[in-house]
Amino acid sequence: MKYEFTGRTKLENYVTLHQIKRISDGLIGGWIEKEENLSQDGRCFVSGDAEVYGNARVYGNALVYGDAKVYGNAWVYGDAKVYGNAKVSGDAKVSGNARVYGNAKVYGNARVLGDALVYGDALVYGNARVYGNARVTGNALVYGDARVYGNALVYGDALVYGNARVFGDAKVYGNTRVYGNAEKEPEKTSSDFSFKVVESVTNKYIVTKNNVTIELSEDECKKLTA
Repeated sequence: MKYEFTGRTKLENYVTLHQIKRISDGLIGGWIEKEENLSQDGRCFVSGDAEVYGNARVYGNALVYGDAKVYGNAWVYGDAKVYGNAKVSGDAKVSGNARVYGNAKVYGNARVLGDALVYGDALVYGNARVYGNARVTGNALVYGDARVYGNALVYGDALVYGNARVFGDAKVYGNTRVYGNAEKEPEKTSSDFSFKVVESVTNKYIVTKNNVTIELSEDECKKLTA
């Protein structure tokens, strides 16, 4: 056995959680509902005030710590880390070398894998996938069937949703919206796009080329044409 229960308990969402202790060095760990939540194999562990409960599973070499919570049917495995105030729930899975931290939330049927980072106040949910070396941060939302991968960076108040794809070295930021069947490739210049005003009151623009559909503010359009 790798860990045992200390005998201390607490209540979380009407669920009794049990504090754990690593046997090898006596390290006091975090809180789990039952042994099925944390594998006795591998180097995986739950520490700090982190909580794992419901049908959630932490296994492999994964670490959950700080004030993080993993619950529902979520899985955290491989060498993944979930920490800070992050939450992983629903049927979400975090794997590989992925990191979810800060106040980020991953839920629904979302997947974060590879070397991807989701942090800040970012949300990844629905059937969204974030992988490769991609970064999603700030107040960004990635949801629906969206995919963010490669070295892509999504941040600020950006939204990526629908069947959108953001990849390569692309950056999506500010109040940008990438949606539908859009594919956002690395850094475009103004000659790559056509512009049209769709809301004169709010100064919103739709920027299009081929299958790309991106909603931009007037200031963001000016930056693109500079």
